[in-house]
Amino acid sequence: VAYLVIFHILFVLFVWTYWKSVFTLPVQPDKKFHMSYADQERYENEERPEVQRQILAEIARKLPVYTRTGNGGIRFCDRCQLIKPDRCHHCSVCAMCVLKMDHHCPWVNNCIGFSNYKFFLLFLAYSLLYCLYIAATVFKYFIKYWTGELTNGRSKFHILFLLFVAIMFFVSLMFLFGYHCWLVSRNRSTLEAFSAPVFQNGPDKNGFNLGFVKNLQQVFGEEKKLWLLPIASSQGDGHFFPMRASCEARNPLLANEEQWEEDGIDEEP
Repeated sequence: VAYLVIFHILFVLFVWTYWKSVFTLPVQPDKKFHMSYADQERYENEERPEVQRQILAEIARKLPVYTRTGNGGIRFCDRCQLIKPDRCHHCSVCAMCVLKMDHHCPWVNNCIGFSNYKFFLLFLAYSLLYCLYIAATVFKYFIKYWTGELTNGRSKFHILFLLFVAIMFFVSLMFLFGYHCWLVSRNRSTLEAFSAPVFQNGPDKNGFNLGFVKNLQQVFGEEKKLWLLPIASSQGDGHFFPMRASCEARNPLLANEEQWEEDGIDEEP
């Protein structure tokens, strides 16, 4: 009875987290990050790149945008016509910008981002436990197969196939889940692990790293009783994320203006 209870609990959690990973739609940026019709027309009619950068800088001045492109410009999506919030990227498969995009997962046929990253992690965890539980409960019958205690040839095939599949998926999921656990501990996404976000002082792969506990709370929330349940509890709204250094927590455009003012004051006698 205990085996059946544990099996059904793992099965329900496995299906629940998979369902949430698949059918939780990615979150797009708010309307305030979209360009107005007048700004869009002014941007498209301008042919000089430096003036276009100034237009984007003027629009982003009132937005909580702290990361930049590799050349120091404002991150702008020409397909969605919006200023990209921090950690937001355009998914070519979903054809839209996704908040805190991690990757597009073909296994759940959905884009993994701010809205469903917690569900995806729980899906990997419960899938791992599910495969481990199946392999452990079938292993004793596998031993009986080798000792000749099983006489039914059809049962032998089912046991061998089930054990092989469970172990194969367990090993694969173990590496994938371990990699994402490492990402969560560093407060990085898969995209940020390959390409570090750029701040005012240049690229910094640890720019959003707040420490192990706070990094976990960013994804799972502060209420520990909700950590293991596929219920939305991530901190924030996906548009702004706390940063490691206080100097990077200011708008880079405003920071430049303040630096110019300080330089001007220093030059005065």
